[in-house]
Amino acid sequence: MPLSPAYRASTSHAALGPEFYDVVAAAAFPDHILRYRNQRAAKTVGLDTLSDEEWIAHFGRFQPMAENFAEPLALRYHGHQFRVYNPELGDGRGFLFAQLYDDKGRLLDLATKGSGKTPWSRTADGRLTLKGGVREVLATSMLEALGVDTSKTFSLIETGEALERGDEPSPTRSSVMVRLSHSHIRIGSFQRQAFHRSTENIVKLLDYTIKTYMPEVWRDDVSARAVAFLEEVCRRVARVGAQWMAAGFVHGVLNTDNINITGESFDYGPWRFLPVLEPGFTAAYFDETGLYAYGRQPDALFWNVTRLAECLLGLADQPGLEKALGAFEPAIRKEFTEAMLRRLGVQSLDAVRDNELVRAFWIFLSETKAPFEQTFFDWFGGLASAERAARSPSKDHYATPAFNPVRDALKDFVPREGVDLNRAFFSRPVACSMLIEEVEAIWKPIADSDDWSVFHAKLEAIDEMREAYGLV
Repeated sequence: MPLSPAYRASTSHAALGPEFYDVVAAAAFPDHILRYRNQRAAKTVGLDTLSDEEWIAHFGRFQPMAENFAEPLALRYHGHQFRVYNPELGDGRGFLFAQLYDDKGRLLDLATKGSGKTPWSRTADGRLTLKGGVREVLATSMLEALGVDTSKTFSLIETGEALERGDEPSPTRSSVMVRLSHSHIRIGSFQRQAFHRSTENIVKLLDYTIKTYMPEVWRDDVSARAVAFLEEVCRRVARVGAQWMAAGFVHGVLNTDNINITGESFDYGPWRFLPVLEPGFTAAYFDETGLYAYGRQPDALFWNVTRLAECLLGLADQPGLEKALGAFEPAIRKEFTEAMLRRLGVQSLDAVRDNELVRAFWIFLSETKAPFEQTFFDWFGGLASAERAARSPSKDHYATPAFNPVRDALKDFVPREGVDLNRAFFSRPVACSMLIEEVEAIWKPIADSDDWSVFHAKLEAIDEMREAYGLV
């Protein structure tokens, strides 16, 4: 089947040169069972017309896309992992497979997870468990529906290998995943060049990044360019951090190699959603000190962009870079308020009343430990949903004096333009959520009897939520 006319290929990243990547080959898998294809995302990049056989050929066997990379590129980067610098990182089980433009004119990457060994695999097998792939589909689908700027899980193919994993029953099922993302250039990409004291390559990466992803910040002077770039990255990273907080999401591993310069959320390992508002809630069992706990995520993100500033010290002076870093805190405060209003489905009034509502709502969640996602669902649209909230399983929380400040703060707010509270989604009594118990309940029938019905039913519910909330 011919590709859609909307397909527009690029090999832009290759122009950076071999200091930034290694040419690699994909693993040969014994089987290819298509478990998930993101047809909605595929349409945005002109790949929706592929047959399933063609889809598997490209995203399971990694036959090159037309006018795209002839061979995959494993990207090179370093990173701080739990604040310990690691110079031996890089794409260890993935690669950049293709680049292409979407229907908004943005350059996007198709990159893999579980596609085999690379020079950066170290002692790992370069594979991905099927459960890990399923979890990433669920994470990205849920986050997108909740208004988070996230990568899209594009494809998931089961590959028929038996993998050994210490934290899962062995042997365990294998898969290869493809994600569609707005850049895989990370803070760690700059750190690698700084580690090798390659000012020339830092400038090359800086200039490529600005021209490709944020041309509006271009400055003719390299020092001014570096400062403007850092300020823009701070704003973008602050935005996604605010969106995580409003979504009740815990990424789990906020290392510098997991933060990209476009500020898009990606690379989901031990993620979790909050049952209730709890700042100390962690996602990773190995995060013993709570470094990346829910409430510490803004601090972790600021720490990461500060590491990016260090990489630019050879290009700009410290006062200029420190001023750029100063954009982070006001940006995350502003973005958090905006994200909360979007999550509540109400129209902004003014800065004072917007902030009063957000503060009252947050104090209520913190003090009462009302179910996090259910509360947003019950009050989506503001007081226009009061009768619906009165029928909620959480109705007793709303009948207490603790909710009075929220009710008072909501009185002048109206539903956001385009919100339709008569949608069938709002007739359900319980919110669509993604707590860890639900994830395990989705996985169990797949593991026990290859039953994917619960998985598909959940994705349908998330699609209904995304359309009802209108957050994307």
